[in-house]
Amino acid sequence: MTAMMSSNRQRPVVVALLATTMIAGMSAIPAMAQNAPPAAAPAPVPAVAPAAGTIRAISVTGQQRLEPDTVLSYTKLRIGQPFTQESLDQALRDLYETELFADVQIRNDNGALTVEVKENPVINRIVLEGNKRLKEDKIRPEIKLAPRQIYTRSKVRADVARIIELYRRQGRFAATVEPKMVQLDQNRVDIVFEISEGPKSKVRQINIIGNEKFKDGELRSQMVTKQSRWFRIFSSGTSYDPDRLAYDQQKLRQFYLTEGYADFRVISAVAELTPDKQDFIITYVVEEGQRYKFGDVKVNSDIRDLSGDSLTKMLPMKKGDWYNAKQVEDTVDTLSETAGLFGYAFADVQPDFQRDKDTLTMGIDFRIANAPRVYVERVDINGNTLTQDKVVRREFRLAEGDAFNSFLVKRSKDRINSLGFFQEKLDIEQKPGSAPDRIVLETNVQEKSTGELSLSAGFSSLERFIVAASITQRNFRGKGQELRTSVNYSAYSKSVEVGFTEPYFMDKNIALGGDIYRRDLNSFRYLNNNDRDTTYEQTTTGFQLRAGVPITEYMSLALRYTLNLDDVTLDKDTYYSDPDGAGPLGLQCDPLLAGRYLCDAIGKRTTSSLGYSLIYDTRDNRIRPTRGHNVVLSQDFAGLGGSVKYVRTRLNGSKYWPVGGGFIFSVSAEGGYIHSLEGDRRDASNELVDKVRLTDRFFLGNPQIRGFDIRGIGPRVKRYYLQSQTDSSGNTTYVRGEGNNNVSDDALGGKVYYLARAEMEIPLGSGAREMGLRPSIFADVGAVAGLRNPRTTNSNGICADNTTGSRSEAGTPGTCGTNQTLIIGPFDEEYLGDTLKPRVAVGFGVNWNSPFGPFRIDIAKALLKEPGDDTQLISFNVGTQF
Repeated sequence: MTAMMSSNRQRPVVVALLATTMIAGMSAIPAMAQNAPPAAAPAPVPAVAPAAGTIRAISVTGQQRLEPDTVLSYTKLRIGQPFTQESLDQALRDLYETELFADVQIRNDNGALTVEVKENPVINRIVLEGNKRLKEDKIRPEIKLAPRQIYTRSKVRADVARIIELYRRQGRFAATVEPKMVQLDQNRVDIVFEISEGPKSKVRQINIIGNEKFKDGELRSQMVTKQSRWFRIFSSGTSYDPDRLAYDQQKLRQFYLTEGYADFRVISAVAELTPDKQDFIITYVVEEGQRYKFGDVKVNSDIRDLSGDSLTKMLPMKKGDWYNAKQVEDTVDTLSETAGLFGYAFADVQPDFQRDKDTLTMGIDFRIANAPRVYVERVDINGNTLTQDKVVRREFRLAEGDAFNSFLVKRSKDRINSLGFFQEKLDIEQKPGSAPDRIVLETNVQEKSTGELSLSAGFSSLERFIVAASITQRNFRGKGQELRTSVNYSAYSKSVEVGFTEPYFMDKNIALGGDIYRRDLNSFRYLNNNDRDTTYEQTTTGFQLRAGVPITEYMSLALRYTLNLDDVTLDKDTYYSDPDGAGPLGLQCDPLLAGRYLCDAIGKRTTSSLGYSLIYDTRDNRIRPTRGHNVVLSQDFAGLGGSVKYVRTRLNGSKYWPVGGGFIFSVSAEGGYIHSLEGDRRDASNELVDKVRLTDRFFLGNPQIRGFDIRGIGPRVKRYYLQSQTDSSGNTTYVRGEGNNNVSDDALGGKVYYLARAEMEIPLGSGAREMGLRPSIFADVGAVAGLRNPRTTNSNGICADNTTGSRSEAGTPGTCGTNQTLIIGPFDEEYLGDTLKPRVAVGFGVNWNSPFGPFRIDIAKALLKEPGDDTQLISFNVGTQF
């Protein structure tokens, strides 16, 4: 008699698990689907042979990869041993628990057992479909299944749960994952995870129950989580995050404690998912309690160098003030820092609270326990794989053996951050040394890329089409040296530059550097709002040598020597009265064509100058400061040889404040003056001209003052072209033409200028920060002036001889002689803008480190301007540094 025995429980349990597995308590995982319907599982056949006996023989069938002995090794069945119904059931359970088999049956033929198995398939590959918000490199590390592993349903369920959890962390609680199995030959399968990401689950509403002293809106403003609204499209705080829910409870408690409500508590916080799984509704139930005031507040110090009475007088809180827990925390930190200034690194400051519920007062006794004075035993630096230790150590203001000073530790941290070689989350940990009076300063750094290779093309509202290539290494060979080279080309400028800086020459605190450059500039003037006309071309070839030494911790002196060879030229065909040089005056620049200031600027000259900068800098970070100030006084003396002699003086300063909530407020101001050391200069017509040449003057406009065009502020000559007008009597008169097409604009620059700016950087959510978006609002003010008034011209027009090409002024407005052609119509010139009255503009802008290069856009409105100034509402830069 032949009988078949199978498990009555194991296989149905496996199927049921897959069909009813819940995804993180939210949704069910669909059952595995195949490209062909799976064969129906054989129905268990009850054993009809005797349920007990002795095993005479055991055989295994159906296996493909496993040896029969391997299959039997998972059971306790052995030839010659007795068996019962229970032992056969246990054998089935043991084989299923290996997760190697999709189906197992045991046949009993009077003690001859046949174990029939169907092996689980081998995974050929894992395929992800439908994932757009989460890339494969984020999901695959979470998947435990892998090619050439044995497929099991439990592992698939676990991987589905892991993928769902990833999407939950992204705020996508409506995400579903449907695993599918594609059957292949040789008992292989492809596992396909079909992902439906769904929308990001937002916080639709935040309800607060129990608050009487503060409005809902005021309490919501304290939370990191925000209600989803259209104007928060860049905020990541509108997504639901369970960790953020707990954090917001703490934020609420902190807010009430700063307002004096010492008994405040959050009774419950519940987040409910809407039926469509797209939004959450969060409800807080709070109990505010009574408001307290400060009682008696004092400091008791066991450290002899710290007087408790003196420290008590310095406490910010006074008896009768409303209780503020944040003020108490800050006071503890301040007292700890004060102890650190005297070398007590491990001073223990503990506030002892005396709460009186009857009088609603909170007395506090700040106790400073006795501690030994501490000395620096060792400075450890960890995490620097490229940067040499000495580059970090030389920024430390403390060395081994020095008395500990918390202020110098903070200063060391700021200096290391200012290098720009490490991530901003840098910390200097204070750890106990080998003795109670010893401390180890452990600096954990995380290096970031300091090399930049930039190949970009872009469009600028200032310079039109731009091509730029640069290579910069700010930490060359890990020694803190800077090596840079750049090439820039645009419609109006071209430059090649190579520079090198050694910040610690021969390991001394002396910086040395130099630059070699060639710069070609095509200046332009506006013919109208849209067209520009190239005027002079300036070629500058030169080099600069630099040196810098510290004077004090915050003050340093920088010296420089510069040698420039300048060549300023004009297009002869356009601006010379006799381009061929055949006329009686020969080759000569014509003021009527070019303007007197351009004719005066042309020529070759050499500038040899020696300069210095006196710098006072307390900023916490020179790259992206958040606090501190910076003042720089610079002077350059030209005349150590060369053909140009002047003294140029500049003074500029800036200050930064963190104003809370991630906002950074800054103000900056600068001014300059250039004084010529040469004698009087005259033009070709023996007219006195300004001693300072055009190419050495200050120019102001965009981007220094947004809201104005490039060189849009300051002294300028505007040439108004005249148009004929005939009255009813046939009389012809010439009047200034209307519209910008009838005006040309030549900026002359100035000898003195000032500029000031106030700006507030606005923080965004983490998502926007990851995109590199940094918006700000600003107000700019400035002016440039101080020139000798140039002689302007009114002309009847310029005529060109058709044979020789020589130019001359028309005898009557707009009329040329025989064999002549009118090339420039009659015009009037007007000198404008030479005033130090302030020009003011306000606006907002956004910096964006876009995938295709740095991008800056500003929208600014000029509030105060003077006649002649050129304004501009929108300006932007793409593909250049800002």
